Amino acid sequence: MTKTIAELETPCVLIDIDRVEANLKRAQAHADANDYKLRPHIKTHKLPRFAKRQVELGAIGITVQKLGEAEVMADAGLTDIFLPYNIIGATKLARLKVLNGRVTLAVTADSPDTVAGYAGAFADTERPLTVLIECDTGGGRCGVRTPEQALALARQIAISPRLSFGGLMTYPPLNGASRAESWFREAIGLLKRAGFEVPVISSGNTPDMWVTGDSIVTERRPGTYIYYDRFQVQQGAGGWDDCALTVLTTVVSRPTATRVVLDAGSKSLTSDILGQVGYGLVMGTDLTIKVLSEEHAVIEMAAPSDTPRIGDRLRIIPNHACVISNLFDTVYLISGDRIVDKLPVAARGRVD
Repeated sequence: MTKTIAELETPCVLIDIDRVEANLKRAQAHADANDYKLRPHIKTHKLPRFAKRQVELGAIGITVQKLGEAEVMADAGLTDIFLPYNIIGATKLARLKVLNGRVTLAVTADSPDTVAGYAGAFADTERPLTVLIECDTGGGRCGVRTPEQALALARQIAISPRLSFGGLMTYPPLNGASRAESWFREAIGLLKRAGFEVPVISSGNTPDMWVTGDSIVTERRPGTYIYYDRFQVQQGAGGWDDCALTVLTTVVSRPTATRVVLDAGSKSLTSDILGQVGYGLVMGTDLTIKVLSEEHAVIEMAAPSDTPRIGDRLRIIPNHACVISNLFDTVYLISGDRIVDKLPVAARGRVD
């Protein structure tokens, strides 16, 4: 096997396992110290190896975004899976039934239609399906809009014989933790007055996991904390030395004294901006990618320079690490410049 980074073809993904290990341990220690359960989101890495390590360190289970990801993780031996997504349609519901028979599983719903679909599909099963209610606490995506709607769905779940009400969940907007707390407290009060226990209160995102305080949240679902990225550093969630995922690229052209062209375009780097300027940062510098096309990334330097030269290799810290994992078949685990392992991205493309 290739032994050092210098021997790799580019573009390719490098994962610094020493940084990964430090990031995972720091997050688990924070969860333990602040009395909440960690259920990390595997959409960032899509790798059973890292999902298992997260559980070994103390996570109660994992979060996935799609049914296909859940199936991959179950096949790999993960046994406690949260799928916070509305599962719609007969084919997907049939797959969900099979999965629910294999692992400890929970899903979400934010509409009577979704609950009715679960109830119909699971009517003849022995093992009930746990359903949490997704709540829109300001993110403007999925979720019930009011605590009253949450109560109505909880009642619908309760009268469905093979469904079990599992609690409330949200994906709050950035810096929206306090608003989510207020929303949850109102909803929990309403539910408890109606006779419902709320066993799980689940919230997500990496930046907010570090701002806990006196929180009502029982479970957090950070994802990007395993790798971090340019956006997470901008938000203060981590530092540049915590960024574990980089894309190794080669300089393939120097058309002008200020222009550098790399062999990694939008098929290797995310086009997500996330409020930043440029499409990624060259590790160890202040150079950013100005233009991204399918197979080229263009850096425009502020002043003429004869470096980097054609053939030089640069490592890019992406704006959003999660997208990168879905762009490559394999990733290289490294320690320093040494290659430790080459892994297939097992859940890559499982967006079904």
